[in-house]
Amino acid sequence: MAGNEDRGALLSAGGILCLIVGVIETLVGGLLAAAVLFTSWVWELQLPSIPGVGTIGAIPLDSTPVLIAGIVLLVLGIVAISGGISALKRFGFGLAVVGALCALIPLNVLGLLALIFVSLGSAEFRTEDM
Repeated sequence: MAGNEDRGALLSAGGILCLIVGVIETLVGGLLAAAVLFTSWVWELQLPSIPGVGTIGAIPLDSTPVLIAGIVLLVLGIVAISGGISALKRFGFGLAVVGALCALIPLNVLGLLALIFVSLGSAEFRTEDM
């Protein structure tokens, strides 16, 4: 049946999109958190030869909100990667949907497509083997 093959392809596309967005979120969140931590006064005391960056554009890197945003993006990326793997293995529909939602939260088109594709492929998930 062509309908089931299309659904499986949509689910695979949704899983791959979750993985792509999750990797991007993890990288950006990790870089934000690392930039804030490496320019803080704790690191400057231990590594005086590394100059502090201070700002990236208009964002002060020594502020707590940037660190919190980096950590949140890092966690969202990890959950999106887990959901993408779950969608590709076709096991754990709940985790796949949560991963697609975590890919959607930073408001990007790829996350929206991932959520739509995973939702359309819900019939492909295994319910046995728990």
